[in-house]
Amino acid sequence: MTTKTFFITGANSGFGFAIAGAALRAGHNVIGTIRSEEARSSLLERLPKVHAVFCDITDFDRIEGIAQQAETDFGPVDVLINNAGYGHEGVLEESPLSEMQRQFDVNVFGAVAVAKAFLPRFRQRRSGFVVNVTSMGGLITMPGIAYYCGSKFALQGISEVMRAEMAPFGVHVTALCPGSFRTDWAGRSMVRTERSIDEYDMLFDPIREARQKKHGAQLGDPEKLVEAVLTLVMSENPPPQLLLGSDALSLVRNRLQAMLREIDDWEKFTCSTDG
Repeated sequence: MTTKTFFITGANSGFGFAIAGAALRAGHNVIGTIRSEEARSSLLERLPKVHAVFCDITDFDRIEGIAQQAETDFGPVDVLINNAGYGHEGVLEESPLSEMQRQFDVNVFGAVAVAKAFLPRFRQRRSGFVVNVTSMGGLITMPGIAYYCGSKFALQGISEVMRAEMAPFGVHVTALCPGSFRTDWAGRSMVRTERSIDEYDMLFDPIREARQKKHGAQLGDPEKLVEAVLTLVMSENPPPQLLLGSDALSLVRNRLQAMLREIDDWEKFTCSTDG
């Protein structure tokens, strides 16, 4: 096995922490980003071999310098795990635009800023792997998480373009699309907009209640996800996107089949606009 150096954003919790631990156990070097001294102490207490670096991915102007310093201190990065992100839950009409701005700053602009800091290095070295953690919510939608799905759809599309642009330089890009896993995404990490319009109660209250009830009992096992990620980054021919979890497979497959039916149903109308 070739030892690689990982740069993992959001390494203190969730998938980031799980991937960092698995990579270390497999003998790799790990640079993990954190945002506070408290998070740094917590991470190093649990994973003493991690190289913890401070990085707020929404502080866009500082990210290039952080990437440069990380490679100076710990060597060239081989694998970027763009993991940092969070979920927003709220009815679209009820949710202020400021919450959408924050959601996109973290889930889209932050992820792209980190990728852009490493892409020149990967291109010049003619090697490297970018794993952008999106979600099944970047391929399907559901009521109550419009801002989250919007951000993940955006990162999904950007990842596909990034993959095409970096392929000539031997750099791999995969969008990782997990379903529901036993992390804190739907718990402490989720930002929830307060309810304010009674007319949405019938639609949204059961969705919120079901998500809270399911929290901690999701089908997906984070330890199995990290095994899949480590296998992925060793692949010579990785996929453009990788669904993880049978729920993601079922929901995305159903949506694609429905989309094909919609396209077929409206085919004549679609083609009627040709000159």
